[in-house]
Order: sequence, then C-alpha cells, then structure tokens
Amino acid sequence: MPAAPTLLARLAPLAFIFLWSMAFVAVRAGLPDVSPLFFLAVRFALATAILVAIAALWRLGWTGLASTWRHFVVAGVLINALYLSAGYLAMTEIAGATLALIGALHPLLTALLAGPVLGERFRPRQWLGVACGIAGVALVVGVDIDDLAQHTGVAWGFAAVACLTAGTLYYSRYCRGLGLVQANTVQLAAAAALTAAFALAFEEVRAEWTPTALVTLGFLTCGVSLGGMALLLYML
Repeated sequence: MPAAPTLLARLAPLAFIFLWSMAFVAVRAGLPDVSPLFFLAVRFALATAILVAIAALWRLGWTGLASTWRHFVVAGVLINALYLSAGYLAMTEIAGATLALIGALHPLLTALLAGPVLGERFRPRQWLGVACGIAGVALVVGVDIDDLAQHTGVAWGFAAVACLTAGTLYYSRYCRGLGLVQANTVQLAAAAALTAAFALAFEEVRAEWTPTALVTLGFLTCGVSLGGMALLLYML
C-alpha cells in the first residue's frame, strides 16, 4: 500500500500555483521600467548568487555534478531561460490574462507526452482535473479578443509553453542525483548566462530601478526563482 502523502506533498502544488500565477502580475508591473531579457538576466544572476551562498553556508556537497551537470544545464535553459524569455516577450504585446490562458495548456501537453516520453499513464480523473483547470483559467481570467490578433505575442506565448513542457519532461527523465539547492543553482546559472547574452545581442538594454521595479525583482527572484522553482523541482 503506498505511503500517505506528506503535508508538504499536499501543499506544494497549491503554493506553486499561487507563486506562479502571481508572477504574471509582478512581471507586468516591472516590465515598463526594465527591458525584459535584461530583467531576466539580473533575476537569474541574483538567484544564483543567493543559492551559492546557501550551499556554502550549509556546506552542501556537489557529488554527482561532474556526470550530470549537462542535463541540468539543458533543463535550466528550457525551463528558465527560453520559457521565461518567450513569456516576457509575449507580455510586451498581450495581456497577462491571455498569456496565463495559453500557459494553462502546459499540464495538458505534459500529460499527453508523459506516456510516450516517460512511460506514465494518466487516470481518467487526472485528465478531468486538467480539463477543469484549463476551463477554470478561461472563466476566471477571460481573454481579450484583440490580443489574439497580436500574432507575435501569441506566438511567443505558445513558444513559452513548448519550452516549459520540454523542460519539464527532460528534467523528469534525466535530472537526478543532486539536491534541490544544487540542482536549482546549476539551472539558474545557465539561464543567467544565456539571458544575459540574449539581452546584449537582441535588445536595447534599459533599466530604471524604481521602487516598483525593485519590489518586482525581489519577489520574482526570491518568491518565484527560488521558492517556486524549488517547489516545481520537488514535485518533479
């Protein structure tokens, strides 16, 4: 008989959904002051520095990193750098509500691909839960029809979902052998390097560190990149 879920296992999905959904609101508040790719690069760099400090303070080991780091880099690029870069670029053209609805397709795509990629099977009630979740998002946030005409923004939104889905499946299949702190450190470091390169290559970097931008950066760094990602990796 399988063991009963722990309290953390029960609460983790709810906490993750709350943090991830609040990120859409926070990003919308911060983007007017800081260019999107540079914002991400700073966020990832700060989160990496905090995790390195935590690992040093707790004297965490890095055993297993030599043979697995490439997998964690790939996962970090997909889940953090590419997913969020595409998402931030989408939010420069479409509303956060529209992007949230597009993002709700992620669990459906993951469920569809989990069978052939991971050998997992979803029970009927799990499929029902996914369908109800997507319907709930549609009812709560609504969709601005004018947004759907913004083809570039919508395309970035679907690209973000594709990257997150690929990263989730890749992590579930290949990324094992490191603790949460070490795993997140490697992924965020890779994401910081790539988004910094993207910012320098593809955008006109601007940054006005207003109080709103700083509060947004703090929440997205600590609440989402550290807290939210730790919950996601724990659930995977």
